[in-house]
Amino acid sequence: MANALEEKDAIREVLAEYCFRLDGGQFADMAALFTEDGTWETAFGKATGRAAIADFARGLRERGPQPRPRGVHLTTNIVIALDGDSARMRSNWTVVTNSAEGPKIGSGGGYADEMVKQNGQWLFRHRKIDRFIAD
Repeated sequence: MANALEEKDAIREVLAEYCFRLDGGQFADMAALFTEDGTWETAFGKATGRAAIADFARGLRERGPQPRPRGVHLTTNIVIALDGDSARMRSNWTVVTNSAEGPKIGSGGGYADEMVKQNGQWLFRHRKIDRFIAD
């Protein structure tokens, strides 16, 4: 059985993998980090279920300005409260993008997450994204 530090480290890995998959346009792989009935709630709407989450994320990316500048999500100030096989987290996020003037902050905000451990893997049950920094 893993101790609290190992569980928190495993959760941080999921938080990082989420950013890599989202930034890389791997929407089905990003959605696989959610439970089957997980919810992804954004400033632009929400989706429940892995297929719906992947489709919604893909649609958001396609509707954005094209060509879309490369962006990188950074997650900071991570606070994790464990409760057995469930956890609640809060953290901040920033998206840094390329621009003609050089790197810039594209947007930022906060995450409020509920995760559960299923079959030895931490998954999002609910991810609420607050966006309070936008260009």
